[in-house]
Amino acid sequence: MKKLLVLAFAIFPLFAFAQEGGIGLRLGEPFSITYKTFIDDNISLEGMIGRGGPNSGQYYQRDFDNNRPSPNAFYLGHSTSNSWSINFRGAYHEDFTSDFNIGAGYLLGYVGAGVQLRSILVDYAYTDTSISPIALRETRRNMDFGPEVFTGAEYYFDEAPISVFGEIGFFMELLDRFGHFRLQGAIGVRYLF
Repeated sequence: MKKLLVLAFAIFPLFAFAQEGGIGLRLGEPFSITYKTFIDDNISLEGMIGRGGPNSGQYYQRDFDNNRPSPNAFYLGHSTSNSWSINFRGAYHEDFTSDFNIGAGYLLGYVGAGVQLRSILVDYAYTDTSISPIALRETRRNMDFGPEVFTGAEYYFDEAPISVFGEIGFFMELLDRFGHFRLQGAIGVRYLF
């Protein structure tokens, strides 16, 4: 996690040209530190760095079966650790404050797209009686890269420099397993400056 924080602060100056920015915490999939900035009234750019959750057990079993460490290897199970995720994305925003008769603050709805790179360490347990009568282990790094699409809403408070947001979206792998979809969503808060 220390490496993720260092990287987040290292890329922070890249967004210094922006009109308005906010940094915060995104609770969900992926769990991230988020920095969002508006480049005009309707368009925002966002960078996130954090931890992505593992895929399903079937996903990793299929990966093992497609790339066995030996011809007689039989999958027993797996565990995951050391995950991280980096996202870069843009979004188009519309003001829905008057549509919902909001008297204080303002509400923006948004849709967007971006790219995501995810990584997780997978420790496989397997047997191969031609090599050993006991269970064997193999560790692999699973890297996934692809586009994401999302939609959400963000509420900006009048009296405090914070916003809260909720969103839902899909991530599709281009690399390592083409066409694998993953539902993602989160809630979060940002400090505005």
